[in-house]
Amino acid sequence: MKKDVMLWAGAGQIGMAIARRVGYGKKIIAGDKNLENARAAAEIMNNAGFDVEPVELDLSSRKSILDFIACGQECGKISTLVNAAGVSPSQASVETILKVDLYGTAVLLEEAGKVIKRGGTGVTISSQSGWRMPALTAWEDELLASSPAEELLNLDILQPCNLRDTLHAYQMAKRCNEKRVMAEAVKWGERGARLNGIAPGIIVTPLAVDEFNGPRGDFYKNMFANCPAGRPGTADEVANVAELLMSDRGAFITGTTILIDGGATASYFYGPLKPEKQE
Repeated sequence: MKKDVMLWAGAGQIGMAIARRVGYGKKIIAGDKNLENARAAAEIMNNAGFDVEPVELDLSSRKSILDFIACGQECGKISTLVNAAGVSPSQASVETILKVDLYGTAVLLEEAGKVIKRGGTGVTISSQSGWRMPALTAWEDELLASSPAEELLNLDILQPCNLRDTLHAYQMAKRCNEKRVMAEAVKWGERGARLNGIAPGIIVTPLAVDEFNGPRGDFYKNMFANCPAGRPGTADEVANVAELLMSDRGAFITGTTILIDGGATASYFYGPLKPEKQE
């Protein structure tokens, strides 16, 4: 008998923590740009009693995304989407950030929404960075939310000449993610399904540890030291939020992005992390 299927993109610590909370009893298709990462995550999960199949997934490629979804459909009906894939400002160029974090996420949410079963749920991982930039105009927000995915990278506001650096590109990508969640949630709702986002702050993962020890390490350490929580978060704390959003207890929540950053964004606007206080 075929099972309900979870599509899990991005085989890192946050995605795994969420998959462990909501993936039991499902066939899980774990996609990652690095197939070895997907295989390693699948081995850990399968040894814990889950049913995970690793596949290669390039989030910058529509064909790869469609193949990922098709793999899931071969196993059963798609009931769950967990998108934790992406690259960081320290990892990639402006072009790669926009192609993966912005375009790829838009395509995945759009295509998964076409096949999600009634009662299905999805969550995509955004970032606190989307909350740190100046407000866009209502028209710019609508363009990010509603432009066809294939036209997104042609928008004037996303051209390299209008992006200061990789961090600015990352912020724009995450702002776009939040707007796409709102717009796609309307379409998902027509199928009786729900879609939400989570915007984490600094979460301790192997990548974050590399960042702490890298050239921007002091910046990150200062951020969590001067946020109200006084510490970085954990992948399991992100999974706590995902579990709520994807369970019946979150049945009235759709089309929103929840910020989980230990209060770092609050401190950025109204506390010791405010830019002028850092000067």
